[in-house]
Amino acid sequence: MRRFFIHISIRNTMMNYKETTDYLYNQMPMFEKHGAAGYKAGLENTRALDAHFGHPHTQYATIHVAGTNGKGSTSHSLAAILQHHGYKVGLYTSPHLADFSERIRVNGKPIDKDYICRFVEEEKSFFEPLHPSFFEVTTALAFKYFADMKVDIAVIEVGLGGRIDCTNIITPLLSIITNISFDHTQFLGNTLAKIAGEKAGIIKPGVPVVVGESCDETRPVFEARAKEAGAPLIFAEDHPEVTEATHRQEGGFDYETHSWGKLYGELSGNYQAKNTNTVLVAADLLRDRPGITADDVSEGLADVVETTGLAGRWQTVGREPLVICDTGHNTGGWQWLGPQVAAVKCRTRRIVFGMVADKDIDGVLAMLPKDAVYYFTRPDNHRAMNEEKMREEAAAFGLRGTSYPTVRQAFCAAMKDADKEDFIFVGGSSYVVADFITTCR
Repeated sequence: MRRFFIHISIRNTMMNYKETTDYLYNQMPMFEKHGAAGYKAGLENTRALDAHFGHPHTQYATIHVAGTNGKGSTSHSLAAILQHHGYKVGLYTSPHLADFSERIRVNGKPIDKDYICRFVEEEKSFFEPLHPSFFEVTTALAFKYFADMKVDIAVIEVGLGGRIDCTNIITPLLSIITNISFDHTQFLGNTLAKIAGEKAGIIKPGVPVVVGESCDETRPVFEARAKEAGAPLIFAEDHPEVTEATHRQEGGFDYETHSWGKLYGELSGNYQAKNTNTVLVAADLLRDRPGITADDVSEGLADVVETTGLAGRWQTVGREPLVICDTGHNTGGWQWLGPQVAAVKCRTRRIVFGMVADKDIDGVLAMLPKDAVYYFTRPDNHRAMNEEKMREEAAAFGLRGTSYPTVRQAFCAAMKDADKEDFIFVGGSSYVVADFITTCR
């Protein structure tokens, strides 16, 4: 009797990278896309995930960065400085612009995509019953990846707030709070003092904290929290390291500093002088541990973008016409961006603009230049304001333009209308810049 052997091919059922990221975006509530539905107060899930993975964040040193604006630039700048010292550096930031893997980097290189797929496949049976948020899972992934990659130190950017942010389980070498302005008021409070109270939640017992900028409302909050925690507190504005900042025509700044000599910083936004002062004050506290030198600071600030992959900060992406994008998305950011956009010499100023609906849209619109031609749009995000409504609200502030349903269509229209002496600015939201980078370049 003849025997027939049937070969059965068993398909590998592990999700590929796109399927995995789609799963994370769609199955885990995600604040960036869905707003309040994706925000989870409390650290119960974070602590459960941390215990499950063996408390990975305790296996390396950390620096914790909070604040309303400037967190990303500050975090990337410090990471670049640490890399130039020779450390293996983890960097955790949000949101991403082009790809999820940008959020988690080691020495500037995004997390391995196969690692993400394996993590989700192997661990989802544990975390699914917790019903975690997207950010809770992503933070657990980052902390475990840094441990597995054996980083020496990780720069950890707060997601939202500080006190009950997922990242707040770490005990860092240094805490940094860049500044306080009105943003996410539905979660953090409707006064600067309340918002500062949430951000001050990252201050840990005995851990030095640098505050980049303060005001009469916020300074007492930081002082009280630092005193309660026995944490040395330094207000960077009281110790001005940057004594002069001169913008280079080709981009970046030449800095005269109090104790670091002459420096070049390649980041070009006018707000970077404030961020750089905060970074230099923080670096001074890292001279002994982890041993930062003047050369590390000089080299790190000079090539932040190449070293860390930072994008979207007054980033020049085209010339003739000049095209610049920036992720500034609230009044605190636009108090710097508005004058800088208005000051660019050009024949016609063209602005591709959109925002998410839970921001202070009127506050930002009041800061936009009135002599520009506007291309109102909306990013691919559930929180985005409809482009027609944006156009109507902008008209009340004397801003005129046309509306387009996608960032790509708005930018293409601006390019079609422009000549080589024009200036096109793309921004209003991190998500507008993200759509621009992924669909228009």
